[in-house]
Amino acid sequence: MLLPLVLFYSFNINMQFNTILYSKNQGVTTITLNRPESYNAFTEEMRTEMLAAINAASVDAECRVVVLTGAGKAFCSGQDLKDIAGKKIDFSEFLEKGYNPLILAMRNMEKPIIGVLNGVAAGAGCSLALACDFTLADERASLVEVFVGIGLVLDSGSSYFLPKLVGTNKAFELATMGSKVSAAEAVSLGMINAAYPTEQLAEELDKLTEYYANAPTKAIGMIKTMLNRSGNSSLEQVLAYECHYQQLAGDSADYAEGLQAFIEKRKANFTGE
Repeated sequence: MLLPLVLFYSFNINMQFNTILYSKNQGVTTITLNRPESYNAFTEEMRTEMLAAINAASVDAECRVVVLTGAGKAFCSGQDLKDIAGKKIDFSEFLEKGYNPLILAMRNMEKPIIGVLNGVAAGAGCSLALACDFTLADERASLVEVFVGIGLVLDSGSSYFLPKLVGTNKAFELATMGSKVSAAEAVSLGMINAAYPTEQLAEELDKLTEYYANAPTKAIGMIKTMLNRSGNSSLEQVLAYECHYQQLAGDSADYAEGLQAFIEKRKANFTGE
């Protein structure tokens, strides 16, 4: 029943959500966390709506790239503790049914996800930022793994992504000290791709989305899958993946167009097929 539900969301997306905004424009799907009064902290409703939005964009043929950002002053401040206050939490089930499906959907999505940090990304919000494929930030933004401050451990994928991005020792420092990382430092550490002044961020995002909205989407999706697998694979396995996916890419319409454009010395008109 999942696919019909996803398709339902894809056709009725603008009417379904209370805690996020979902819009489409020329191949770019923008998902905005929209609880600015709580710095876009996650509630169960927002996690559910976010997962539905990611699934909808995944199957939407018009979507070539996803932008993920937050409304107001923050990207996402993590779990809304008021939403779980007074409840007996089975943390394993809470993650398995709540955050884990969302992070897996983002990583398994065969389209690029651009994170845009308009403000702080903390806790699960930091994990969400690290799970994006390409991340830009307002230079006033910051990232912080706040879990240790309330006696918890990293979750929502942070223990997977963080050491791969910054190295084991630095990841240990950030995770066990809960240190706030400025946007500029996050760039230097490799946590995010770039940081810009507020007035320049939208322009830089437009350049990036224009590129990905006109890129060979199928090939980019396969590249994303290959990179996801590479860290836990042997060289022999990686070489086998390359053979498999290169054959799929070579059979695509975008390869035929790219080759013809190269021969004719013109810009390729990729359709994502």
